[in-house]
Amino acid sequence: MKKYLVAFVFLMCAFARSEAQETRQIEIESAVETNDEVTINGKRVPYKATAGTMPVWNDEGKPIASLFYTYYERSDVSDKANRPLVISFNGGPGSASIWMHLAYTGPYKLNIDDEGYPVQPYGYSKNTHSILDVADIVYIDPVNTGYSRIVDKEVSRSTFFGVNADIKYLADWVNTFVTRQNRWASPKYLIGESYGTTRVSGLVSQLQNSHWMFFNGVVLVSPTDLGLNRSGPVAAANYLPYYAATAWYHGVLTPELQGKDLDEILPEVEQYTLDVVLPAVARGGSLDKAKRNEIAKKMAYYSGMKESVFTDHNLAVPTSFFWKELLRSQGLTIGRLDSRYKGIDKSDAGDRYDFDPALTSWNHAFAPAFNMYAKNVLKYNTDLTYNLFGPVHPWDRGNDNTGEQLASAMRQNPYLHVLTQSGYFDGGTDYFNAKFNMWQMDQNGKLQDRLSFKGYRSGHMMYLRAEDLKTSNDDIREFIKKTIPEKGTPAKY
Repeated sequence: MKKYLVAFVFLMCAFARSEAQETRQIEIESAVETNDEVTINGKRVPYKATAGTMPVWNDEGKPIASLFYTYYERSDVSDKANRPLVISFNGGPGSASIWMHLAYTGPYKLNIDDEGYPVQPYGYSKNTHSILDVADIVYIDPVNTGYSRIVDKEVSRSTFFGVNADIKYLADWVNTFVTRQNRWASPKYLIGESYGTTRVSGLVSQLQNSHWMFFNGVVLVSPTDLGLNRSGPVAAANYLPYYAATAWYHGVLTPELQGKDLDEILPEVEQYTLDVVLPAVARGGSLDKAKRNEIAKKMAYYSGMKESVFTDHNLAVPTSFFWKELLRSQGLTIGRLDSRYKGIDKSDAGDRYDFDPALTSWNHAFAPAFNMYAKNVLKYNTDLTYNLFGPVHPWDRGNDNTGEQLASAMRQNPYLHVLTQSGYFDGGTDYFNAKFNMWQMDQNGKLQDRLSFKGYRSGHMMYLRAEDLKTSNDDIREFIKKTIPEKGTPAKY
């Protein structure tokens, strides 16, 4: 009898394991709908939320992956032809769409303090600054991020994990989504953050040229280099305005500079960077020693660091050293993605910090909040782990031409506008290099009226700061309104 009991228990355990494994598989196609409302700028906005999955197909029509998405539609608007659609991605590569979804443009936001620091108990609340009043939004998790997964174990990882592979399969997925939702007539917008800006810059070109889907706007939040050349002297010089902004925030500039507002300081530093630092670094060893020392002294004045730091680094101080050095005398480091954040290292010595205090702070606030939100608000139940950062490496970064692809799409499509949003204290994708992107995309100056820039007194995720959450969403809201032409306006030069 004991033998049979053991066998029965073994079979039940095996069945339980099999059932558990089964529930940890992504559904290739699914959809869970809920209805809710949010008050935005004092007005009630009812909406329908759809959390679900939709496949990625290969050329033979076989599902090879499935992407998790969340789609918010305002439910008191029946005219979808005139209703804007915003298609939202985050970056990484390998990052889920959680960041902008649950902290920026969506109808709910993370519970954090007014400067963006996590608070307990973890959770979320209604986002009264969401752009859902003016546009429907779909948040998409690329393969292996969020709940999205590969379903064909034989498919090559190179199908998904690379600059151009990522753009190709996501363009096909977006085409299918827009067709299924009957949104071809809608004014359409792509928004990406960080590496997501690389993604959407290539996507707008791929969708326009291979799927004949045309967009009204692209929003670049904390953009990468977009494949544009920033090497050599440019890479060395262009960080000085970011150094100045961060030093000002931490109050380590001279009283003369510290007494000025940031808006007064930055134009001065930008001009000095372009007119003096850039050509000086280009001169290399041929630069006169007295001139080198003069420039090092001025760079120290603007950055809050010692003059010797710049002479020792041949005027080219790496950002990693800056994050360790600026507050070294106080025994503190500063964050990469948001240099307002401070950290403590094991030792005050060294050339770089032990960890990014900004990213560490964000991770332990977002993960519990989204898992609660998906289950309790979206009613999406799964045993899959929501990957804030998923396994997507090795990532093929070759042939990144996305900045030029975006510029080419703008030249071909007179309707297409671009808004760049940057935080002044972002050291990962700094604001001055974001401006540099715009200059390189428009070297003949003919796109100026369709390229705009907005800066904020925060970091990589500027929307985590309460004041900037409102301002940055208002800027997107105005961008959308501005870029929808009057009915019947022809797309021509």
